[in-house]
Amino acid sequence: MLGTLLKNLFSRGGGPVLARAAFDAGVGESRKGDHAAAAENFERALALDSSNGEYHYLAGLSHLRLGKLELARSRLESAHALDPTISGPQMLLSQMHMPGPFYIDLLSKIHGHLRPRTYVEVGVETGQTLCLVLPDTRAIGIDPEPKICHALSAGTTLHTMTSDEYFAGHDVQAELGGLPIDLAFIDGMHHFEFALRDFINIEKLCTPRSTILIHDCYPLDRFTSERERHVEFWSGDIWRFMLVLRKYRPDLRLHTVATAPTGLGVARGLDPQSRVLEENFDPIVREFLALDYSVLDTDKAGKLALYPNDWEKIKALLQ
Repeated sequence: MLGTLLKNLFSRGGGPVLARAAFDAGVGESRKGDHAAAAENFERALALDSSNGEYHYLAGLSHLRLGKLELARSRLESAHALDPTISGPQMLLSQMHMPGPFYIDLLSKIHGHLRPRTYVEVGVETGQTLCLVLPDTRAIGIDPEPKICHALSAGTTLHTMTSDEYFAGHDVQAELGGLPIDLAFIDGMHHFEFALRDFINIEKLCTPRSTILIHDCYPLDRFTSERERHVEFWSGDIWRFMLVLRKYRPDLRLHTVATAPTGLGVARGLDPQSRVLEENFDPIVREFLALDYSVLDTDKAGKLALYPNDWEKIKALLQ
């Protein structure tokens, strides 16, 4: 009887119906914490309908929870390929590729280690990273449309404008009590030329011992690092920024820490007197806009100066 029912369902295109039933059963088992049973049901759904990215995603998540890393990676990569609008697989893949402290945790460690007198952050958004500022640090946050939902320190000043407007119209050093910028974090527009302008403006106000951090320097793949945003998980083309610095500022000590989701660039050995980037800004932008993502295909880690997400080794970069 069951065989006849299944045969009739398939003959009427019922494979997707059975797949959905298996998937729903997997969701139920997952909610109960039985990840082995969940994985079995998700795999059954995949066997019946292999074109559904959501099935691959939750199968991968279940295998990951069971410690089956290679199988999890395979399912998550399939989910991303089938339906890149699902952000979950991308985040999990980034954490599998770059294990260790998440970038926000790493930022917190850097604040605690350097204990900067002054700090500037471009791209504040909700204040999730600006709130990491220590109580005795003078801090400036810049964002044209912040949506602050985290408590900021009393020493933090928020400027609601673009970074270009801010640096053009404000005496930054005066706002920082006459001090240079000790630490900065660039996480604004996800287009490399904006990050480049921010870097130029910030470096002028630094000392050789200052540190500039840049988010999104290590993209997951081409689709999530295009200039136009198609999905929630998006790093833009900041990868171009790191290539610019490596070519035009070989004097800098540049590394990209392998921290999820999309790497954290670290620039040290700054030169506030350098005008190479500023004087060549337009031709640099034209040159690197013409650069295709495929330039990273041969040695992405090498070209973007990937560095281990190991706190003891990261501390050595900050000396």
